[in-house]
Amino acid sequence: MRLRAAVLHLMRPGEYECRDGLGLAALVRAGEVSAGELVEAAISLIEERDPALNAVVHRMFERARENAAELERVVAGGASEDAVAAPDAPFLGVPFLVKDAGAAVAGEPLTGSCKLFADYVPRRDSELVRRLKSAGLVIVGKTNTPELAAAAVTESRLRGAARNPWDLSRTPGGSSGGSAAAVAAGMVPLAHGGDGGGSLRIPGACCGLFALKPSRGRNPVDSEAGEAWGGLVQEHVLTRSVRDSAVALDVTCAAGGEAGEAPPPRRPFLDEVGAGPGRLRIALFRGSLFGDDVHPDCAAAADDAAGLCAGLGHEVEEWFPAFDMRAARRAFLALVATGVAASAQRGAVLLGRDLTREDLEPGTWTLVTAGRFLGAEGLATAQATVAAVRAAIAKAIAARGVDLLLTSTLAFPPLLVGAPGMGPEQRAAARDIEAGPPAKRLPELLEVLTERATEFVGNTALFNVTGQPAMSVPLYWSAEGLPLGVQFAARHGDEASLLRLAGQLEQARPWFARRPRPG
Repeated sequence: MRLRAAVLHLMRPGEYECRDGLGLAALVRAGEVSAGELVEAAISLIEERDPALNAVVHRMFERARENAAELERVVAGGASEDAVAAPDAPFLGVPFLVKDAGAAVAGEPLTGSCKLFADYVPRRDSELVRRLKSAGLVIVGKTNTPELAAAAVTESRLRGAARNPWDLSRTPGGSSGGSAAAVAAGMVPLAHGGDGGGSLRIPGACCGLFALKPSRGRNPVDSEAGEAWGGLVQEHVLTRSVRDSAVALDVTCAAGGEAGEAPPPRRPFLDEVGAGPGRLRIALFRGSLFGDDVHPDCAAAADDAAGLCAGLGHEVEEWFPAFDMRAARRAFLALVATGVAASAQRGAVLLGRDLTREDLEPGTWTLVTAGRFLGAEGLATAQATVAAVRAAIAKAIAARGVDLLLTSTLAFPPLLVGAPGMGPEQRAAARDIEAGPPAKRLPELLEVLTERATEFVGNTALFNVTGQPAMSVPLYWSAEGLPLGVQFAARHGDEASLLRLAGQLEQARPWFARRPRPG
């Protein structure tokens, strides 16, 4: 304890939290602070603040100390040629957290908050993790997620509920809720997450952070599992600053994504932050893309962002491309169900036995059952619908000459922890699915089953369907002090426009210093 107190004193009170990842790395390279001191600061804050949040579910403190010591040798010039990071690595020595779903860290558990995977330990890093380590990031632990990352709140039977540092009675969102809570609470400046239906943008909005979902094909996918959920899932980071997100994307997409879909950037993404965005044509949509309603506070957040953009010289109009919402939503749900079923089945294969109801939470088991009934035909139908929706929206945006689409990120403010997940209709639909319904009824039953989830987060999933890049920007707080993000989406492959606008918004209405009180 004396060592950690000395470290925090050495860095001056609050300095660790008052710098982003790039700022901390600059101190390390300048010799003003060591990687080990940064790691000790992160450990101290995790131990102090995480008990109230349940954000960090697996600690890697001793391994982090060893990795920091290796980076200190890199800085001193005494490291071997095969050192994981170079002395000029952009995030040299910066503490980092990895979501306990999707990304593998060699020798550390990868549970997906599912007891089926409770003892699973991968033997190698996923490619994304390898690239993040090469940037100098030091992994200090793994973060909470719902079971198999299949919910918009972070609550599970295995790990318990994560809580929002802005209001401990509220969810930090999901499925990357543990990562978002940890960054918002100041434990680390950035953390890993994945986004299959909004799982970076939703917790970013709930916790007052910047969250970018890259284009499909921008970042690498796991070579063993392939594209998660039929290509819906894109991995990236949650950050306080726009530039940290841009540099992390520069690092992870440097060798290209294995899917090969996203065009290579014309220049580093960091160069876009602070570059003039020009006069953008922005289309505002006030409704819910996959739901029926938007809470007045969330609508106010979108209107406020539209006014801010207009004041910065952009052209804002009310418009959104016409698309078949029901077909898109059903295709999305089919891809989620088949993807979750595939993940669970991989777990059973690892264990060398059949999958049973007792292995999973009730909601997850219902999704797995639905995915099995959908089968190859249901998956092929969903993929065809996704392709049609994606093409229709891209064509309409090009014809209209719109640069960006603007919506609220959330349709409703952050939910209370433990809010009921299923009503009578959802429970009836779950029973029908498990009983083996006729194939033609299954999409309808899936919609009923997930109706409440799509109401809460009705604006994010469409951009997983289309593969467009989208970001949640923390520009608005409700009267109750809850952050409510606003979402911008660009054409596929155009993260540059998003980052240019994000940099402009960050300058116009800074959010970095706006923090929750430590719980």
